[in-house]
Amino acid sequence: MTRRPAWKRRSSRFQHPAQVITTAFAAAIATGAALLSLPAATQSGQRATLLDALFTATSAVCVTGLVTVDTGSYWSGFGQVVILLLIQVGGLGIMTLATLFTVLLSRRLGLRARFLAQAETKSLDLTDVRGVVRRIVLFSLVSEAVVAVALTLRFATAYHEPFGAAVYDGVFHAVSAFNNAGFSTNADSLVGYVTDPWITLTIAAAVILGGLGFPVVFELVRCWRPAQWSVLTRLTVTLTVTLLVLGTLVLTLAEFTNPRTLGPLSGPEKLLAGFFASAMTRTAGFNSLDIGAMRPESLLASDVLMFIGGGSAGTAGGIKVTTFGLLAFVLWSEMRGETHVNVGRRRIPATNQRQALAVALLGVGAVVTATFMLVAITSYELEQILFEAVSAFATVGLSTGITGSLPPQADLLLIVLMFAGRIGPLTLASALALRERTRRFELPEERTIVG
Repeated sequence: MTRRPAWKRRSSRFQHPAQVITTAFAAAIATGAALLSLPAATQSGQRATLLDALFTATSAVCVTGLVTVDTGSYWSGFGQVVILLLIQVGGLGIMTLATLFTVLLSRRLGLRARFLAQAETKSLDLTDVRGVVRRIVLFSLVSEAVVAVALTLRFATAYHEPFGAAVYDGVFHAVSAFNNAGFSTNADSLVGYVTDPWITLTIAAAVILGGLGFPVVFELVRCWRPAQWSVLTRLTVTLTVTLLVLGTLVLTLAEFTNPRTLGPLSGPEKLLAGFFASAMTRTAGFNSLDIGAMRPESLLASDVLMFIGGGSAGTAGGIKVTTFGLLAFVLWSEMRGETHVNVGRRRIPATNQRQALAVALLGVGAVVTATFMLVAITSYELEQILFEAVSAFATVGLSTGITGSLPPQADLLLIVLMFAGRIGPLTLASALALRERTRRFELPEERTIVG
């Protein structure tokens, strides 16, 4: 019997698309950390510590926005450009970019490459992966360009920034917003623009658009009639609007009289700031209010919104609104005693239900475990630690202000959380498995007591 070469045995371990995607994201983070470790990447010309470089690279590739050092004052122009490129790579997806380059260079796409791109873009039609990737890249770049122009005009005219600086800030915030990254060149994020609807609503629109998910956006472009929407689009749009409205109401009411947040603002300004805060919990990471000054009830509401996240196959994080929506329909069907889970006129297969349950439970397990460990190694309050853990796992980037003062072991834990949150709990778990196993027999059925 002929023994296969060692390199073939090793390569066979990475046949599953999830494994390749996980490896690709890890490689992008390692590359980014190496570039940010160069002396040219910092304002001072001194090398950044390996932990700061690794944390920032992970946060950028995973489009999170948590930082241990101030982006605008610590990193040089070269370092900020590296961060911007890492955000773009992480937002579009390593496999999406790789597929695009393959198409442009060879004009041919093999079956294996199509599977890899399908796993990253969540394309439902394997034969149209090339078209999907093209549309994703074009849509992303056009959206970022439009947002960049709008922000540049505002920075230059209303805030009298030099045109070059206005263009740079506009592009940086546009890319960061559309990819739900939350990185800002300002030390206080967008607190200085809390009453400016041009800036805040433009960024909120970019965040929501990028967080809807590419399949949903493409379907909305093709058809605006809700009766013809797929289950994915129906769940995503309905829950996105619902959570935005509920989040705005809850956060505005909770902070209405808080003198450190919404208290000094007028009525319309409070509503604007409340809406922006609600939109940013959809895994964006920008803030126009001091998160550390928010009341405990606001932090708890934000935890829930961040954990749910945005749409599937987009730039948002969290367990995704479709996961949350499917679990809600599973619960509703069980309460009504129905044997099948139906959404509108469609029946949801059991595999989708199990996937939603697995993603949610893995997410809860990751956040609870990380929170327990962070409480053990830090001296901060539980509400601050929980907020930080949820923000990292859901790749949000909001913080109560404790990220930069956490001990090194806490930073490493947040790095793991951000990576797991970007790749996705179910994808990460499947990537660790060497192969899929199919049970070729059924065991006898036996019911147990539940509840």
